[in-house]
Amino acid sequence: MFIIENYSTAVLFCFVTMLCWGSWANTQKLASEGWRFELFYWDYVIGILITSLLFAFTLGSMGEGGRSFLADYQQAEASNIRSALIGGAVFNVANILLVAAISIAGMSVAFPVGIGLALVVGVIVNYLDNPLGNSTSLFLGVALVVAAILLNARAYRNMSIGSTVSTKGLALSVIAGLLMGLFYKYVANSMFPDFTNPLPGKLSPYTAVVIFATGIFLSNFVINTALMYRPFVGSPVSFKDYCNGNLRSHLMGILGGSIWCIGMSFSILASDKAGAAISYGLGQGATIVAAIWGIFIWKEFKDAPKGTSTLLNIMLLCYLVGLGMIIMAR
Repeated sequence: MFIIENYSTAVLFCFVTMLCWGSWANTQKLASEGWRFELFYWDYVIGILITSLLFAFTLGSMGEGGRSFLADYQQAEASNIRSALIGGAVFNVANILLVAAISIAGMSVAFPVGIGLALVVGVIVNYLDNPLGNSTSLFLGVALVVAAILLNARAYRNMSIGSTVSTKGLALSVIAGLLMGLFYKYVANSMFPDFTNPLPGKLSPYTAVVIFATGIFLSNFVINTALMYRPFVGSPVSFKDYCNGNLRSHLMGILGGSIWCIGMSFSILASDKAGAAISYGLGQGATIVAAIWGIFIWKEFKDAPKGTSTLLNIMLLCYLVGLGMIIMAR
């Protein structure tokens, strides 16, 4: 299987993750007008599963390092498969709340608050599991990210005072972020730590991502089905509505899931040389990418009161410096 050889390449892979994780949500906005996020999300999950299998049967089955996908799956212990499945289910709950928050509050709010919190929780949890890197630099970077989250929340509140729907979007972002920070450790714990030296019963990064994607897909029949019939906002939708969707809407969902899964696969591959905490933390720099999309391309703050742009610029600066310190931690 393909394996990253050095830290510099791992950081490059983390930046690809950042671009993918920060950009996939554009596909939700590019779907047909009126296409509900609950319907979009089915195609998104299918896109994740298909892309994980493509990686497994190509890069995950080539070369002499590690174990090929099928051989690796056949020798996997049930406890490690279960850990990756749990990671998928936890991620799915968090991510569907994030997608709901995007549909209510926009990318420039849901991502900085939700993914920013996920970065903080994820870095701490993964560092405790596998303490690689300079803790001072790492946690100073995290502190700056926290400051950026608070600035973004303040900017959003300035724009949406008195709006019940806006408050709901912010609340969903917070809950999504707290849960999102937990999923990565389950996937990391299912894999052998040194990708060049496979351990019996443990999963390769490619197998782990496939099992993780399967956990997302299976849990979606419970989580998303429940939201279809009891939505956060709007009237219920059905599977008939999904089947009546046009080709563009379905393709946008699959594309969004594929983009996200490319980012996840690159992040997992980078964790070997960078460590899970740094790999996950850098990937969650997606917040900056998503905020830029939301602020400058989709104009989500165009009607904000005076002074809001200053808060947003300081927020982006805090994120950039914070991510720089996370990189320097290794």
